[in-house]
Amino acid sequence: MFLPGNIQNCIDLLETAGFAAYAVGGCVRDACLGLIPHDYDLCTSALPAQTEAVFRDYRLVLSGEKHGTVTVITEDGPVEITTFRTEGGYRDNRHPDWVQFVPDIQGDLARRDFTVNAMAYSPTRGFADPFGGREDLKNHVLRAVGDPVSRFQEDSLRILRGVRFAARFGLNPEEKTMEAMLSQAGLMENLARERVFEELCKLLVVAKAQDITRFAEILAAVIPELKPMIGFDQHSPHHAYDLITHTAHVVEGVPAELPLRWAALLHDTGKVETFTLDATGRGHFYGHAKESAAIADSILRRLKAPTTLREEVVALIGKHMTRLQPDRKFLRRQASKYGFPMVESMLCLQEADMGSKGTGEDDGSAVFAEVRQILAELKAEDACLNLKALAVNGNDLMALGFRGKEIGTCLNALLEQVVEERLPNEKEALLAFAAGRKEETQ
Repeated sequence: MFLPGNIQNCIDLLETAGFAAYAVGGCVRDACLGLIPHDYDLCTSALPAQTEAVFRDYRLVLSGEKHGTVTVITEDGPVEITTFRTEGGYRDNRHPDWVQFVPDIQGDLARRDFTVNAMAYSPTRGFADPFGGREDLKNHVLRAVGDPVSRFQEDSLRILRGVRFAARFGLNPEEKTMEAMLSQAGLMENLARERVFEELCKLLVVAKAQDITRFAEILAAVIPELKPMIGFDQHSPHHAYDLITHTAHVVEGVPAELPLRWAALLHDTGKVETFTLDATGRGHFYGHAKESAAIADSILRRLKAPTTLREEVVALIGKHMTRLQPDRKFLRRQASKYGFPMVESMLCLQEADMGSKGTGEDDGSAVFAEVRQILAELKAEDACLNLKALAVNGNDLMALGFRGKEIGTCLNALLEQVVEERLPNEKEALLAFAAGRKEETQ
């Protein structure tokens, strides 16, 4: 296993001082999978005070010292070094009641969540893999370390982490682990909403349709609004899937960007509430986009999502049934009103929504391709679609005698003329139009 220079140096300093030292956890897992780790954590037999002494010539961060962690600031970034430890008692299903340092690596690995994360590596001591993590990786198995119920009762966020690991690495939970994930999912009610939101964000950007469907019950434990969607028959000839399966395919169908993935996950949450059956037995969902937007707003507020993300997701959901058409003027209006990035996101969501019905009928791909082409042309033309790009400004209008609110009113009128392609974005033409408006009001 390759180790960066600063990580190798930290291990060497600890080993030279007589202490065992290993890279541990996710970095070892990723290396076993042939991936480049993004960060490295170290564990050691050295007690925190001994680690401090070994790295006395470095700047240290000691905020995690009571849990055995000393952060060493190297030229290539901070390195967390934690004393081998075990933990006991999790009365709040989140934090250990006590931490006890142990002398060997096996005792430390025994406290970790899954076998694939319970591995360590030392350049001199080799791999430490007492729970068969490498074999589970090879066989694509997600297995809790020890008793899975106990692992999830210790920290119920491990359930969502397990879903993320399964999705990211293509792992299948073994039977007892999956049973415990489901039976203990209710414990996640005790988690801080920020922790849940952060873990869901990490999951959504790696999730595929099969991940959303196979773990739907677990996701519904933290987003209860998803529960009624599981197995919900839409009674529509245009939908072969139940509601959660359709949603899962939409999630996979949009780019792995947080606003789009959240919008895809929540875009039809209002369908159950707005569902009606007509005389022929066909289902309808009148007003479901508006209802879904309101539900999404409530969910994201509850999860304490950033305001900017929440507002973008809610806007996308609210507009997902207002289909973009391959009409130049229409698209100019949309881009002027919302901006190109938003319109492009609307297009992605609508395209995934139409393409995730499972019926094999026309998914509108030809229309969406036309829309995408026109948007590309408008962007290439650097079309004037906002006040900033307008060839005149407030000072120009003041020179014509405009004052106060009438300046903004006139600028917006000029922009509308340009967007509708009734006027060119040229100063002379715009000022002539403005002068005409001024005369009309006198």
